[in-house]
Amino acid sequence: MASEAGPSRPVTLTPLDVSAQHDAAPRPRANSTSMPRSAVDPVLRNALRYTISAREYETLHRYVLSRSRVLRKRVPSVGAIERYMDGATTKKGSMSDKDSSNGKETPVNGDTGRGDTYNARAIRDSLRVFIATGLGMRSYEAVLTRLKAQKEGVITKKQQPFHKSSGLRLSLSLSMILLLYRLLFRFLSRLRAHLLDQSAAPFRTRNPRTSQALTSPYAPAVGASLAGLALGISSSQQLRVTVAIAAIFRALEFGWNLCEDEGLIWGWKTRAGGKGMVKRDRPWWWGSWMLQPFAFGQLLHAAVFDRESSPVTFVDFIWKSSTTYLHSAPKDLPATIKWPNAWEVAETLSQMAKLSWPPFVSPTLFPEQETLPSSLTTVAPLVARAHPLITSLSCATLHPSDPSCLRTYLTFWVRSFPRMGRFFLLFYSVLMLPQYKLLYNSPMHLLNRLLSKVIRISTFTTGAISTAWASVCFFQTWLPRTFLPTQRFFLGGFLAGMWAWLERKEGRGVFLYSARASVDSLWKVGTKRRWWRAMKGGDVWLFVLALAITGAVYERDAKGIRESNVRKGVSWARGAGFKDWGMEENEENDNGNMEN
Repeated sequence: MASEAGPSRPVTLTPLDVSAQHDAAPRPRANSTSMPRSAVDPVLRNALRYTISAREYETLHRYVLSRSRVLRKRVPSVGAIERYMDGATTKKGSMSDKDSSNGKETPVNGDTGRGDTYNARAIRDSLRVFIATGLGMRSYEAVLTRLKAQKEGVITKKQQPFHKSSGLRLSLSLSMILLLYRLLFRFLSRLRAHLLDQSAAPFRTRNPRTSQALTSPYAPAVGASLAGLALGISSSQQLRVTVAIAAIFRALEFGWNLCEDEGLIWGWKTRAGGKGMVKRDRPWWWGSWMLQPFAFGQLLHAAVFDRESSPVTFVDFIWKSSTTYLHSAPKDLPATIKWPNAWEVAETLSQMAKLSWPPFVSPTLFPEQETLPSSLTTVAPLVARAHPLITSLSCATLHPSDPSCLRTYLTFWVRSFPRMGRFFLLFYSVLMLPQYKLLYNSPMHLLNRLLSKVIRISTFTTGAISTAWASVCFFQTWLPRTFLPTQRFFLGGFLAGMWAWLERKEGRGVFLYSARASVDSLWKVGTKRRWWRAMKGGDVWLFVLALAITGAVYERDAKGIRESNVRKGVSWARGAGFKDWGMEENEENDNGNMEN
C-alpha cells in the first residue's frame, strides 16, 4: 500500500510531540542558545537564481569546487544552495547547513528544483547572452583596431560613450530578443490552453475569429516573433540588414523543405503497380548552385556601376585575385603620374559602357591624336603602354601588354589556380581540425576528401573570376558596340556563375553567402535608383517575419529544419532546453504507429 500511495514525506512534528519522539531530532548542545530561524534574503536569492541554477552549481561543485580543500570548506554545499533558491531557511540563516548525523547534504521538504522557474531561466539565459555578446564585441573591436593600427599607423579614435557604443546596444538587442520571445511564447501558449478549455466556450462563441486566431497551433510561434522588434535597439543599420537577410534566407529554406516533404513542390505520382501515391523526387540538376549565375551577374554589375552598393569585402577579394587583369604600378613610374587602382579601373569600364564602348586609338601609332575621351583620362597611364595591335579600349585597359585575349585568359589560370589552391588548402585544413579523430582512424579518406574539395572550389573560383573578366573582351569582340552596352556585365557575371556546377554538391554555404550579398546589394541599388522606396524599420520587420516562418515550420513539422543543432536552438529559444524535442516526438509517434 505504501508503494502505491507514492513516496513518503517527512513527518511534521508539533512542539508537543518532540518530547515523545526521542529520535526525531538531535539534542542541542549545552552551551547553545535557541535562536529563531532568519528569513531568506529575497535579493540574494533572486541574484543566485538569475546567475546560476542548482543543477549547474552541482556540476561546478562536483568538477571544480570540490577538488580544492580550501574552496570546499568555504563555499556553500549543493543542498544549501538548493534550499536557499527554493526560499527555505536554514539554521542561523546560513547557507552551509549539513545533516549532523552523517554529514551529508539533505534538501528541505524534499524539493530540489522549485527555485529554478521558467522566468528565472529566461532572465538568466538573457543575461548570459548579454554578457557573452558584450565581451565578444569588445574583443572583436579591440582586435580590429589593433590590426588597423598596424596596417595604417597610429589611429586616434574619439572615445564613444559607453551607453552609446554599438557593442552594448547589440548585446542589449540580442538579450532582449531572447527574453521577450520566451515570455511571449509562454504567455500565448497558456492563453491558448485556457481558450481551448471547456470553461471558455462562451468566449469562443461570442468571438469566433479572435478565438480561431488565438487557438491556432501556430499562434504562440507567430506572436512570439514580435520579439524580433528588439533588433531595432542595435545602432548598426548594416548589421541589422545582414542579420535580417540571413534569417529570412534560413526561414525560406525551412519553408521550402517543409513544402517538399509534403509534396507541394514536385507533386505526387502513382506508385508502381497502381497502388497508392508517392512523392516525386527532386530533379538531379536542381540545387542551390542555380543561384550563382544570378548572384554573380548582379554583383559584377553593381561593382562596376554602383560601387557604394556592392559588398566591399567580397569585391576586394576578387580585385586581389585578378592581378592578371588589374595591374599594379610599375617601378619606373614617375612620381607625378597617378596610377589607377582597381576601383578606378572598374569606374572607367562603366564610363566606357555608357559611351557605347568607343574604339581604341593607339597613342604609339597616333601620338598627336586624341586617344581618350575626357571622362576616361583616369586610365591614361595604362592605355599609354598598350600594345599597338590592340583594337579594343577595354582590352587596352585590362591587358595592355598582350594583344591576345585568349593568351591573357590562360595566363590568369596559370597564375591564379595555384594561389587559390594554397589558400583554400590552408582554409579547409583549419576547418577540419575538429575531425582529428577521423584523421587518426582513416587519414587517407580525410586527405582524399580535403584534396577533392580544394580542387573543386579552386577551379570554381578561378573559373568564375577569369570568365567575368574575359567576358568583357569577348562581348567587345563579337557583339556590336551599341548592343546591350551596360547589361553585358550582368551577362558576363551570369556566365561566370555557371562554374558553380562543379561545386554543386558541397558548395551550398558559398552559394548562399553570395546570394545573400547579392540580395543586399540589389536592395541598395534599387533604393538608390528609386525602383522602390525604402521602408523605415523594414529590416526589423523582415527579421520578425523570419522568426514567424521558422516558428511555424517548427510547429508544423520539425523535420523541415534539417540541422539538429538548429532544432535544438529553436527549442532552447522557447525555454524547453537545448534538446531535439521535435524529432523525439516524431520518433515516439512512429513507434506508436508500428506497435498498433
